[in-house]
Amino acid sequence: MHDTDFLHEHGELSEADRAEIARYIWSQETVELKTVGIDIGSSTSHLLFAKVVLQRQSQGLSSRFTVIDRQIVWRSPIMLTPFLADGTIDAHRLEHFFHDAYHDAGLRRSEIDSGAVILTGEAIKRKNARAIDELFAADAGKFVCATAGHRLESRLAAHGSGAVRLSKERGLCVLHVDVGGGTIKLALIDKGVILGESAFAVGGRLLARDDSGAWTRVDDSARLVAEALGLATDPHTLADESVRRRIARRLAEIAADYILDAPRDNLAAALALTEPLPRTAAPAPAVLTFSGGVSEYIFGSEDREYGDIAKLLAAELAHELSRRTGLPLVDPGGRIRATVIGASQFTVQVSGKTIYLPDPDILPVHNIPVVHLRLDLAGDIDSAAMADAIRAGITRMDLDPQARMAIAFAWRGDPEYARLKAAAAGIAEALSSHDRRDALLVLMIDGDVGRSIGHLLEHELALPRPIISIDGVQLQELDFVDIGALISPPGVVPVVIKSLLFSHA
Repeated sequence: MHDTDFLHEHGELSEADRAEIARYIWSQETVELKTVGIDIGSSTSHLLFAKVVLQRQSQGLSSRFTVIDRQIVWRSPIMLTPFLADGTIDAHRLEHFFHDAYHDAGLRRSEIDSGAVILTGEAIKRKNARAIDELFAADAGKFVCATAGHRLESRLAAHGSGAVRLSKERGLCVLHVDVGGGTIKLALIDKGVILGESAFAVGGRLLARDDSGAWTRVDDSARLVAEALGLATDPHTLADESVRRRIARRLAEIAADYILDAPRDNLAAALALTEPLPRTAAPAPAVLTFSGGVSEYIFGSEDREYGDIAKLLAAELAHELSRRTGLPLVDPGGRIRATVIGASQFTVQVSGKTIYLPDPDILPVHNIPVVHLRLDLAGDIDSAAMADAIRAGITRMDLDPQARMAIAFAWRGDPEYARLKAAAAGIAEALSSHDRRDALLVLMIDGDVGRSIGHLLEHELALPRPIISIDGVQLQELDFVDIGALISPPGVVPVVIKSLLFSHA
């Protein structure tokens, strides 16, 4: 007879039996995804496939999976982004490129569990973005499609390159420099936290050859620099390498002024694309890290030329920086592939009793970008400070304030009416001047106040937007959320959180 009050380990279990039990337990707590990261920019496009392992971190009504392993399994060649004669991106050629990539990787689209498509530069313009969106329409439910302006692109490059990881692991202040085809993006990172970002119009394809070999592409930035140097920009003049080198040298001088925070002249100021980096209260960087196509030349991993001035710019920039600073130039690992490797997914089931959902018909919704607030709400709540934090988060994510968005924050302390009202007033202050009645606002709150704050916003502060307020959810920067239709009974909404993934996280 067995004593049922105790567990018994049966000696007759074989090693195969034990292995099968272990596999079963692992399968209940672990999920393996195939994911794809696709980067479409003004100069280059590429994609890669990765295998991601997620493990359950909690049990119960809300179950979050976190990434415990990631492995890149295939990288595509780097493709020069194809353009049509009217200046729009050739979506048909892109489609063939992606189809060939899936084929060469030995994968079918149906085998991909999740993915991220990042559009930057020319790709985010309305006509281009619409055509590219159509390429991935069938995968809308499992893909994150993000349009990245200059600030968000800076942040993505800082993460994707490995600069954020390097800064965190070494406890250093790092200035990351992403040198692309048309812009340079800067990100100031201290101990793994991005303090600020900026961009200016210097890049490796400001001058480029057309299919016939003539130097016909002259971007506005290169034209301004050439004019300041007294140089013509017709194809015959630009065929002279010494002319191109003079332009590249002046561009490198401007870039070094921005990187080293030196005084900028009128020409340099004219190339600014964002506000400058907030360096006043920040520590001085100890190293400079680089990514982007031009970084391949800086670190000697590329020697071929691709009909542009990238190689010239790299040489001139490396020389200018070595002449003017003793800061080391470090390769954090990502270089031209400093981008997302895909997106993880995990699902949270949220009780309908703890959310504010006045109009269930508004659901489902997909790919809502998350604005994560860097704010401590443990004590007195300052409405103006909360409004400022929301505006800063919207800027970091390069969002239109009138666009749909999710605002995520952690609630700490008692749910007193005065504190709830102050938080709601901060949200209303940040958004009320952008009166677009069809722009959904989703509140994702780590705390038990979702219903209360949603009610305050709609009924006492009359925020003119449709509102969904969900609590008990922890989000972070570079997350996107899907919210499914209300399931009644049992009265829950399924929330799928998609986190952008980087190979160097």
